[in-house]
Amino acid sequence: MSVVPDHAAELGHARMLFSLLAAPKLRRGLGQLLAGDNAETHQAAEKPPTDGPLSRLDWLSSDGDVDVQALRRISESLALMRSDRAILEVPRLDGIPVKTEESREVSGRIARLVFERVGRERRLSEPELNAAIAMFAADVALVRRDAVDAGVLERSADGSEYRLAL
Repeated sequence: MSVVPDHAAELGHARMLFSLLAAPKLRRGLGQLLAGDNAETHQAAEKPPTDGPLSRLDWLSSDGDVDVQALRRISESLALMRSDRAILEVPRLDGIPVKTEESREVSGRIARLVFERVGRERRLSEPELNAAIAMFAADVALVRRDAVDAGVLERSADGSEYRLAL
């Protein structure tokens, strides 16, 4: 029996690592842990902050040992998200951002993805567009309206057809 990968969790681990690497103090602490520096040899001010953010890295023990299998899973999830197969592996969006600007950005991206797959020049009926959007997001009407409002989609005068704006 194969285990279904939890890509959201793996991507969360990668995001956490990159956030930690952006902070100089945490970057030094992570370096000390990975290098195997014994915390007892450091002054209190120089000790890696293992009881803070670094302790949340579940693939890294407090003595600097790395869970290679966990890092491999994270790496595989990152590779998958960069591939054409990503759409088959991630669930659809259950929620769209509340802020109008962010909502329109997400909706516009979904609309572009739909037309990348069906053909940029195609015209879709509302039911066809709804079915295609439903593969990406639960709130089909919101995505469709936001994409039109953002200028990503154009609606025919009678509202029966949609196409990607040029």
